[in-house]
Parts: sequence; structure tokens; C-alpha cells
Amino acid sequence: MDLQDTDIEFSSKNKKNIDAGELLIRYLEQIGVEYVFGVPGGAIEPIYNALARSERRGGPKAVVARHEAGAAYMADGYMRETGKLGVCIATSGPGATNLITGVSCAYDNNIPMLAITGQPALPSFGKGALQESSCTGVDIVNMFSNCTRYNSLISHSNQVETKLVNAILRAHQAPQGPAHLSIPVDILRNPIDSAELHYDLAEQLNNKSLMVDDTAINKLFNKLSDANNVVFFIGNGAIEAIDLIIKLVDITHAQFVTTPDAKGLINPSHPSYRGVFGFGGHSSAEKCLRNNVDIILAFGTGFGELSSSGWCDSILNSRLIHIDESEDNLIRSPMAKLHVKGHIRTTCARLIEKLLISSHQKIVSTNNYTKHHLNPHLDFENIGSYTSDANPIKPQRLMKELSDRFPPHTRFLADTGNSMIWAAHYLQPHNRREPSIYKTNTNQVLIEQRSHKSNWLRITLDFATMGWAIGAAVGIARGNPKCPTVCITGDGAYLMCGQEITVAAQEELPVIFVILNDGAYGMVKHGQRLAGAEPIAHELNEINFKQLAESMNIPAHIINAPDDFDNIDFDQLMNRKGPTLFDVRIDKEEAPPMTLRLKALGSFKE
Repeated sequence: MDLQDTDIEFSSKNKKNIDAGELLIRYLEQIGVEYVFGVPGGAIEPIYNALARSERRGGPKAVVARHEAGAAYMADGYMRETGKLGVCIATSGPGATNLITGVSCAYDNNIPMLAITGQPALPSFGKGALQESSCTGVDIVNMFSNCTRYNSLISHSNQVETKLVNAILRAHQAPQGPAHLSIPVDILRNPIDSAELHYDLAEQLNNKSLMVDDTAINKLFNKLSDANNVVFFIGNGAIEAIDLIIKLVDITHAQFVTTPDAKGLINPSHPSYRGVFGFGGHSSAEKCLRNNVDIILAFGTGFGELSSSGWCDSILNSRLIHIDESEDNLIRSPMAKLHVKGHIRTTCARLIEKLLISSHQKIVSTNNYTKHHLNPHLDFENIGSYTSDANPIKPQRLMKELSDRFPPHTRFLADTGNSMIWAAHYLQPHNRREPSIYKTNTNQVLIEQRSHKSNWLRITLDFATMGWAIGAAVGIARGNPKCPTVCITGDGAYLMCGQEITVAAQEELPVIFVILNDGAYGMVKHGQRLAGAEPIAHELNEINFKQLAESMNIPAHIINAPDDFDNIDFDQLMNRKGPTLFDVRIDKEEAPPMTLRLKALGSFKE
């Protein structure tokens, strides 16, 4: 793309006519960023001026959120879907503090993000300027210090390019995460010494380190060759290597389990899959890990509470081999018999090569995939509710309807709360990719046809922010409007962040918002019951979300029973230019499978 701005004249005697805001947007343009999510304000006006010029020439465009946290969630979702840097922007003071929750969520989930916040002009620092958030006011840079990988105030114009480049590169380095720059408005307006970009960030970001530890891989190969019963433990950090990991599963005849946020990386009908381990998981997954296992190979996980079932010893034991490129993840498994540090995809490729040329290699093609049924190897709780025709609709049956009625390329998101638990346990969409045969000179291995960065179910663990899925769904749809995006959220989470549905309407994005409406903070309510605690502070108003959506000119449907879905034209709502809302009146008494969480808290009552 031509970086020359048609709105600015670059004559031979006026090459300095570019400000810091313009420079920032040109670098985003260079690395392929298409959208910047934020809420405008006076302290960041120069950036929005640059965005206006950028949009006219086909560069990055502004998407206006309704709350700055929503902007960060959108940037998060955009990055997860496109692989491009998520960028969010907020003005000084409360705009910046509003951004922190979304940035913190990205930090805990290792999502590359660039957060830009404004400041009043430097000479006004300490004088009580409007919305001042400098070191002499509400110190926003200090606030961001514990939820970013890079964090700095730009105090001089000649720092802009260097610090911007450092921020973008640091966001992409392992461990990945947000970078934050706070820029005073007078710095944003100041002319930059050169209109040229002095760094090729696109080239540097493409040259990702593929370093591996060959010595550790040789040790891993030897241990794997001697093992009879192997289980793979797949975390969301293995997203770039998932196709190769599934190859390894078939080569080694291993069974495998996933963390809740990695379920969307695999086909849940795979005959070697034993379910989700951790929050909302299946007892079959824990049985698999305890069943005379010789080796557990863990890929791309930091073993947080929700992904390790409360740091359960069925996974964190001496049978563990931990494969990861993040030192932060590896230090959480000191009991492992082997750590393999390095690029996961390259490590898997090397291991496959060794296994395929080994004289001891045994390869059997797995060809009994089920097309679209619950995997018989998984233990589901209260499976009868999955096919129940009851009114009000069972949450389990809702997951079945969503699985059945949306096409294979749908992107599902599940919000923090009961929505996450129901989706992790029961959501079972159509197999998106028919299996095919991976051929070598002497052997063949069944593999799935998938993009190695695909994920059909996205949830956020660890920081677990309510309302994240609402903004993230908008970001995903903005990044890829050709695929239906389904946001599964609760009424409590929707009341926190539901206004972002109007962004989907304004951007004409086909997002389907599914609200599990039970008049309560459901996880709190059922958690109190299961723990024998006082039933307090979980009640919510009874709200007609259909009427609320229609007041915004957004079509909506009330779902009381499974057959209510028969009255909806799904083809029409998935192809319309704008969102649709389902107000689903679920059975309030159905408790989600959350006993593992309560046991981790020490509050479960048998």
C-alpha cells in the first residue's frame, strides 16, 4: 500500500509536515492493521485526525466503542481472529482507566495489543488540567505497569518512533501481551523530523524466532519411543501447532484432552479425544490422565486454576513433559520430568520427522470420525437434558441447538460465568473439516484439514472478565465479517457491556448475541447453593432483552422452548447486515458442571 497521504503535501521543502499521530497510524498501516478500536477525546484528537485521513486512502479505520473496556475487548477479538495486532485507544483520565480492565484481560491471556492513551499537554502537568493522568495526577502509566509487557510515557517528539516500534515488537515477543504508550496531546501535534518510516516492522514481525532445543527434543523422542500409554494435554497456547499435534496424536496412538480455552482448536468428535480438563470439563478427561499413563505431553499452557482443575495432581506430576516457548509457562511445572523450551510448531515438526523415520514407528490411520454426534468417549453430566424438549429450555439443550443450527465456519464465544461452563462442556458444532490422509513414502496418517490458527470456540480464562465476549465478538466479526459470530453470554454480563451491540449495528456486522436469561448472576447463585452458602446478592431484574434490542432497531427473538428456534430464518439472520439477539429464557434451576471450581475454592459440600 502506498504510504503517501493524499491529504498532506510532501514537497521537497516541506518534508517535516507530519505529526506524531500520523506517524503512529502509518506504522499500523505498515503492519496490516485494518481497524483501531476506541472512544475519541480531546487529548487524542490528532490520532483521530490521522485516522480520518487514513480511512480516505484505504488505511486503518476507526471503530467507535461505547466504553473503553469494550474497545480493548474488540481489539482482543480482532487479534484472535486475524492474527494482526489489536489496537485500542482512549483519552486521558477516565478514558484511560476504563481501558485497564480490557488490557488486563489481554495481559493474562497473552494477546498482543497496543493500547494508546492521551495526556494533557506537557506544560499543564501538575496544574490540575482536565482529566490529567500524569505522574502529578492520576498516574495512568504507573497503573498500566502491572498489566503490560511494555509501558511508557512519551515526553519528547524524538521518542515517538523509537518507543512506538519497541512497543509493537514487545507486544509480539513471548510472552506476548499488551504494550501501552501514553502520549501528551502537544507531542501528538508536534512535527516529526522526517516523514519516512525508519523501520520495517512488517519484516521483523514476520521473522518470528523458530528456535528449538534439539537436545531436549532428542530426550523427548527417546521417552516417547519407550512409552506405551501417552496422553496429550493441549492448551490454547498451542494454536499455531494444532495440526501437527493432531498428527502426533495419530502417530503415537495417544489420547488427548484440552483445556477449556483449547477445545475450539480441535474436532470434539475425534475418536482419541477424551474431553475438556478443568473448568466445565468432563470426568472422562481426568480418568484419561489417571489411567496408567506413562507420559503426559502438555503443549502451550500455563496451568492456571481453571485449566488445571485447581492445580490437580492428575496433571501436575512427575509423568509430565511440558513443551512451550514461554518461560513464564514452564516455571509453573517444576515437577515435570522434562521441559522442552522452544517454538511449539517447529518442535512438533522435528518430533514428527524423527518418529516417521524411526524403525520402531507404528502408524495406524484413524478413520472412524463421527460426523455430528456427542463423542461416546466423553462423560457428559446430566446428558438427558441435552435432548430435553422442556419449557423453559434447558441450557444443555440450548448448546445442542446452537451446535446444530449454525454452520461449520461459525465463530462461537462464551462469556465468563455459566455461559462458559455450558459451552465448554456441551457445545459440539459440526465437524468443520473432513479428515484427509497425510502420506509419507511408507506410511499414512489421518489428519484434519484446518488452518493452524483456527479456533471455533473462544473463551477467556484466568482474568475471566464478564462482558469480554460481547466486545470480542464485535472485534472478531469486524476482522472477519464473512463468518457468523455467535456470542453466548449471560444476562448479568450483558447488563455490564451489552451496549456494544450497537457497535455491531453501526458496523453492520452479523453477530448473534445469545443471552442466557435467568434473572441472576447464575454462577454465583449455583455456587452458593452447591457450597451451602447464604443465598445473597445474585438476583437480577427480570428484563425483556428483546424489547431492549428492538429499541435500538436490532431484531430479536424470545426463546422459551427448543421448537421456538423453528420459527427463525437462520440463513437470513446470518446474512443480514447487522446483529440479532436471542433472549433465551433458560431453566433457572439447572446447575452447570462447576464442582471442580468449588473444590478448588475449598467450598464444595458433598
